[in-house]
Amino acid sequence: MPSAADPIHAIDAELAFTRSEDVSLDERGLRRARTLDPDTRADPASYDRRTCPAFDASAPGGLQPELREHGFTYLDLSRRRALQAAFARVREAGRLGPGDVAQIRRHLLGRTFALASGERLLLLFIAREGFFMRRAGPNGMALPREPNPEMNEHDASVAVHADQDVEGTPLRQLLRGAAPWLFRHDSPQRRNGRSRLALLNVWIPLDQVTRPLVLMDRRSLDRKNHQLRYGLVTDAILPRGEDMRINDIWTFLHDDAQRWHFTSEMESDRAYVFETLGTPHGSFILPGEERAEARYRQIDAVVAAVRRGDAEAVKRGLQPIEDDRWRAPATASLARAIAAMEQLLAEARADPSALVRGEEASGWCARATAAAERVVRKSLEMRAVALLLPRWWPGR
Repeated sequence: MPSAADPIHAIDAELAFTRSEDVSLDERGLRRARTLDPDTRADPASYDRRTCPAFDASAPGGLQPELREHGFTYLDLSRRRALQAAFARVREAGRLGPGDVAQIRRHLLGRTFALASGERLLLLFIAREGFFMRRAGPNGMALPREPNPEMNEHDASVAVHADQDVEGTPLRQLLRGAAPWLFRHDSPQRRNGRSRLALLNVWIPLDQVTRPLVLMDRRSLDRKNHQLRYGLVTDAILPRGEDMRINDIWTFLHDDAQRWHFTSEMESDRAYVFETLGTPHGSFILPGEERAEARYRQIDAVVAAVRRGDAEAVKRGLQPIEDDRWRAPATASLARAIAAMEQLLAEARADPSALVRGEEASGWCARATAAAERVVRKSLEMRAVALLLPRWWPGR
């Protein structure tokens, strides 16, 4: 029987790895990647860009990940109605506010969640730092951004990385060097597989039609040879003191044995949790996002013209745009989102003058804007301390 692990179900994902020429040994003889300044970090040429097969967990026979085995898994949030209402408000607003953070924290802290392994996960603590919203345009399109980098205005991550070195800043300072003994982790030089205390990323998709999160199966990683220490300069995104302005994370070298997974059919009723201390992850542009970007730009231009009352600009904006270089949508969710935008453009094209003079203009603009926003990747991310509980532990 075919499964999502078969090559036919894999999607070509271009991922950004550390270049081999940027690797050196530090004073302890440990492998380290060269620190990149913000401008260099944003330059695609600064990375070893590889096309990797990414297997869709939504396909029949797709991976059902377990935290201990694969380094990531899902949380079921579908029955948390107050939580879903908070997510809906953030999605509609397009930004995360302090009140949203407080409400989301209140509905997650102290709660237990069943895992695929049969264990339960108890969320003990959610850090103030590292709780933010990402917004990323389709096909790498830049979005207008407002200044508030700590909580909002984060784009999708560029390079494959893991978010924290268990021996590095800020854990070393905050826990006085005790983190390797407190938290379960797997690093190139040491491992703690006994602890039930875990430092986890909780990742909640509000819209994930484009730029999906992709995670590596930890079993396919050669940590000793491919996992690299890296000092991330946080000045532009986090208000930290001088002793903690360099955040110690991990980057990775590419290897053909690495296995990558994503989930195309995923809404806010499910969250990913993955190991902050070592699960490699990133994002990629799906085949077909170039068409999504073009339709997004078309709708944006037409809506702006309608609101100005510019009939000629409306007609120009509705002209059909096609490009032979556009690839077919790689996932059903992306195909549906593109079709929804094209249906609205066709509707407007049938009588463009009605958009300017008619009573239905505001309704069309609202529907078209909502359809276009669907192809903007939005996600909530937070850093949590959690306890892995035995199978028999009661939940709430």
